Amino acid sequence: MPRASGTTLRLASFLFLIASLLALPAVAGDPILSSRVWPAQEYTRVTLESKSAIRHQYFFVKDPERLVLDLEGADVNDALKGLPAKVGANDPYIQAVRVGRNRPNVVRIVFDLKTEVKPSVFPLAPAGEYKHRLVLDIYPLNPPDPLLALLQPKADPIREIGEAPVTEPPLVVEITPELPIVKLEPGKQPVEKTPPERPRIATKEKAPVVIKDRLVIVAIDAGHGGEDPGAKGRHGTHEKDVTLAIAKRLKGLMDKEPNLRAVLVRDGDYFIPLAQRVVKSRGVQADLFVSIHADAWVRPDARGSSVYALSERGATSTAARMLAQKENESDLIGGVNIATKDPILARTLLDLSLTATINDSLKLGRAVLTELSDINTLHKSSVEQAGFAVLKAPDIPSILVETAFISNPEEEKRLKDAAYQDKIAQAILGGVKRYLAQNPPLARNKKVAAN
Repeated sequence: MPRASGTTLRLASFLFLIASLLALPAVAGDPILSSRVWPAQEYTRVTLESKSAIRHQYFFVKDPERLVLDLEGADVNDALKGLPAKVGANDPYIQAVRVGRNRPNVVRIVFDLKTEVKPSVFPLAPAGEYKHRLVLDIYPLNPPDPLLALLQPKADPIREIGEAPVTEPPLVVEITPELPIVKLEPGKQPVEKTPPERPRIATKEKAPVVIKDRLVIVAIDAGHGGEDPGAKGRHGTHEKDVTLAIAKRLKGLMDKEPNLRAVLVRDGDYFIPLAQRVVKSRGVQADLFVSIHADAWVRPDARGSSVYALSERGATSTAARMLAQKENESDLIGGVNIATKDPILARTLLDLSLTATINDSLKLGRAVLTELSDINTLHKSSVEQAGFAVLKAPDIPSILVETAFISNPEEEKRLKDAAYQDKIAQAILGGVKRYLAQNPPLARNKKVAAN
């Protein structure tokens, strides 16, 4: 019997090794712990959470449009089986989701799309109460123009939270280069007073405002949202829900004012990065920016309302510095793709410390604080300052309003009350009108008209 050559033996050994490796099962990773879907007109976010980093690949399939996501070292479990049911019929970008095993230890998720999209897929390290996350942000390939979106009729924000509708008056605005563009009935200048026992500002006569020939746009930023719930009250109330409810009420009130219009930076339960909130406000040419929050502290007896503005020279108090650090961590909790390089965002945030309109922000903050003192104890009697990322619009007076302490059980109950939410919104509106009475906005260089 002829003997096998050395080359033949080596080839046989190599083939046996390959066959053995192919027969071995793939190394399984940690199971998917949960899946979440956050739909919005701006984008839809899909989040998968696991104890360890999720290995993945994704690609497109055309005709019809599909986005395919492969999870390596995974298996089909309850968290993934439940994903298709979390996509609603009103999702603007996802038609349906299919989940199945593609090959051993590889799960394939197919997203049937309603339109062409531009996805952003990125991992997030553990943050807050979350473990490792894989985030899939599905953006439209051609996003709508923000100014055109402002002029289109929207669903009433008050009706969305279960109350009577607000009738929005028709508006036709033609802006001319003449100054002064805004004619306002002057009101008394707000003056801060600090009584010896509790910090409180004396009630002032309401300053009526009549705005003519100039559409004043206010960006209302409901803090947190989506993956970022914000602070949590002792009875389970999430800050993101309270801030959105107050923001919608405030928009409803502002839209009834002559030539005053509000834009919700966040109009649903989804996350927007802090810097992107600034970009969005500038995209609609906002004149003012108001960010709404509900404070929290380790002690349940902390109470009261506060107003903050940006600082270039450090925080005005230790508490303000700690609050700014906490609020600035929203990007870590909510989840931002740090690999994204947005040239518009880079230009917007360039030289912020030199161009931020802090003086006007302080004036706006004092006016709002004056009105808040009529409905709630003030936690601080003056406008505090710190390095809040969300207030860094280079040319928009911006304030952050801590409406009350959600960590205080009594104030948490009030924050959930519709009547109190409306009082907060009325107070912020009153402050904005006070500010505009003393600081008329300048002319625009273009026409804005709405029917």
